[in-house]
Amino acid sequence: MEQQPSGNNTLKGFAAAVVAAVCYGTNPLGTLKLYEDGFNSGTVLSYRYGLAVLMFALVMLVRRESFAIKWGHAIKFALLGTFFALSSITLYVSFHYMAAGIASTLLFVYPIMTALLMTAFFHEKVTWSTSMAILLAVAGVGMLYQGDGDAKLSTAGFALVMASSLLYSIYIIAVNQWQTTMSSLKFTFWILVFCFLAILVFSWLSGDSLQMLHTPMQWGCALQLALLPTVLSLFFMTISINLIGSTPSAIMGALEPVTAVCIGVLIFGEAFSLRLGIGIVLILAGVVLIILRKKKS
Repeated sequence: MEQQPSGNNTLKGFAAAVVAAVCYGTNPLGTLKLYEDGFNSGTVLSYRYGLAVLMFALVMLVRRESFAIKWGHAIKFALLGTFFALSSITLYVSFHYMAAGIASTLLFVYPIMTALLMTAFFHEKVTWSTSMAILLAVAGVGMLYQGDGDAKLSTAGFALVMASSLLYSIYIIAVNQWQTTMSSLKFTFWILVFCFLAILVFSWLSGDSLQMLHTPMQWGCALQLALLPTVLSLFFMTISINLIGSTPSAIMGALEPVTAVCIGVLIFGEAFSLRLGIGIVLILAGVVLIILRKKKS
């Protein structure tokens, strides 16, 4: 699906990438609260993707958009949905082996994996500006992580996070390479359908029984997870990949941890340090560099 976008489409692509990253960065809002209330990973993921499917279905019904797809498309959607689901599952499981902050920091190797895979299999040139943007973004994300100095790096946890990053990279590239005239709404809906089915299979195999939500706060958290880091993030990421390509979209994902940090400071009362400020500046520098590089090309 790689294309030579016009200036207007390039602007739209980067705007969509920013919205996708910011929305995905709101993950802690609902997840932390549900974990505090004792909900297991399978339950949180099931509500997140199940409600997201219902939201997309409602929008498609309102817009009177057809749900019909060909069998060939169904197979591709099944693969994309499974890749995305496995990426989420491996990340969530890694939290049982290492601190969530470390796992979230390590996860951001996916722009590097995306660039390497695009170079190896699709002969995409890695320019100095792309390499520098990746280095700045990764360095910035590293600065955002504030460990206590005693956290240990688990081999199993590290392997799970690397698997999550690789699966997400493959997902981004697969979306980019799939030539289709299907609307982004319908495209994302079917990915989520198969993603939800894969999550249900995981919950069944892992023995995570589905726990019921009871309070309005719990339902609010589940709806927030379904809408912001799932429905809106995936929808706008699909648009971004189609307009500016896999590697730039992946690098723009550096805004995800920036959003998470801002939420932590503004909502959860976490301290804002010079280290965080430097990290955010480095990430923004990487983002600006990749935007300028895309404009020149």
